[in-house]
Amino acid sequence: MFTGLSAFPITPFKQEAIDYKAFKGLVDNLASANVDSICAIGSTGLYPYLTRGEKYDVAKLAVDHANGIPVMAGVGALRTYDVLKNVEAVQQAGVNAVLLAPVSYQVLNEEEVYGLYEAVSHEVSVPICVYENPRVTNFTFSEDLYRRIGKLPNIGAIKIPGTPFAKSSMDNSSSKDIPPSEVSSSEGARRFASLREIMPAHIAIGVSGDSFGAAGMSEGCDLWLSVIGGIFPRTVMRIIDAAQSGNAVDAQAQSQALSGIWSMFARNGGGLRVVAAAAEILGYCETPSLPAPFLPIDKNKYSELEHIITKLSLS
Repeated sequence: MFTGLSAFPITPFKQEAIDYKAFKGLVDNLASANVDSICAIGSTGLYPYLTRGEKYDVAKLAVDHANGIPVMAGVGALRTYDVLKNVEAVQQAGVNAVLLAPVSYQVLNEEEVYGLYEAVSHEVSVPICVYENPRVTNFTFSEDLYRRIGKLPNIGAIKIPGTPFAKSSMDNSSSKDIPPSEVSSSEGARRFASLREIMPAHIAIGVSGDSFGAAGMSEGCDLWLSVIGGIFPRTVMRIIDAAQSGNAVDAQAQSQALSGIWSMFARNGGGLRVVAAAAEILGYCETPSLPAPFLPIDKNKYSELEHIITKLSLS
């Protein structure tokens, strides 16, 4: 399941309760697009904000309506005990994989993070996607830690930040119309090559951070774990098709066309609020679609997003 597009839909809310009807609509859209996998409760799906029962319900709904597409669910929590209970719940719901970040309030050290994955890897019956997100967790995986985790059972993929793919020169592109920040970088290539050498061949390497997805896929990443793919799967799949066909320039050009979206992500602390607004604009859910204390993006940004969706015919 760890290839191509792993789409991360939001978990929409209505009056502080999960809007299951709206969530089903989002899953139906992903199923009709025939995405490679669905992460039903990723960061965009608010896994840290849901109770264990809600995690089960959301995961079960996704599995029931994914039309056979593999489903992954986020299980991160502050305590290993709660992570294991979350794993139990989503496995009972029928998921095909779990997404695990080293969630913390007190910053964890390497031995603590290794201990988390060691404990979970021996309890799960589905693959684990290791989730590195330094901006949220304040923890960065060393190559040695990846090497150790890669030897554990049931590790299926790693989800790496796309940042190394941003620092680039124009040497890797024949198009002068694509800005350096959007061109696959030698640093990104080195990072990917180093991880590919460290990790066993059966463990997939996935890129996250949507503005870096085209570059990561062009460098050889196995999958793009995508926030925008949770609402506009066909748009992301076209970029992946170009990247995996060896047409990095076209993939980067398509990504650059979405620069307005990437800018909105940067200005709003990530993609969550933006894709929630997009789901509202497209009629999947009502405003506000996120639980308190989240606030909707302001009216000017909302209008800007609506204009981008219409202009680019995002789908």
